Amino acid sequence: MYYEDVLKGLNEEGVRYLVVGGVAMVLHGVVRLTVDFDIMLDLAENNLTKFVSVMDKLGYRPKAPVDSKEFIDSTKRSEWKNKKNMRVFSFHNPKKQFELIDVFNENPINFGKAYSNRVEVNAGGLNIPLASIKDLKKLKKMAGRSQDIADINALDDLVEIMKKEKSYEK
Repeated sequence: MYYEDVLKGLNEEGVRYLVVGGVAMVLHGVVRLTVDFDIMLDLAENNLTKFVSVMDKLGYRPKAPVDSKEFIDSTKRSEWKNKKNMRVFSFHNPKKQFELIDVFNENPINFGKAYSNRVEVNAGGLNIPLASIKDLKKLKKMAGRSQDIADINALDDLVEIMKKEKSYEK
């Protein structure tokens, strides 16, 4: 499974995160092609320190020409957002160029609330925290690209199917 080492590392270090984006769509049950791995983090300094440590240990490097530890600094993240319009910070794996992890510089929705709404799935023996369908739809609506609109429609269809099967809660 792609990103298995990342998921294991995040879980082992106790990083508070949510899988969002295309991978979350797939893990919720929507058939969709995606390559990058989008996550939302608790942006507390101690959590970001653990996250960056996992990325460094696994050999992931920032796509931008900065030190990975700069991501921990809220002032830097704010500067990147305001001066460079950088909404996400990307880490890539130099040994596997197709592996790209995008992390929000500033969470577009409240992380604490989204984390309490999370859905846990088990894939390959790993517990993976996903943004709920409701929160995923909020994020997709905010992004507003054509793929995001298609994703919202697919999630709506999924919810209807789940309601018919009486398995929809969040």
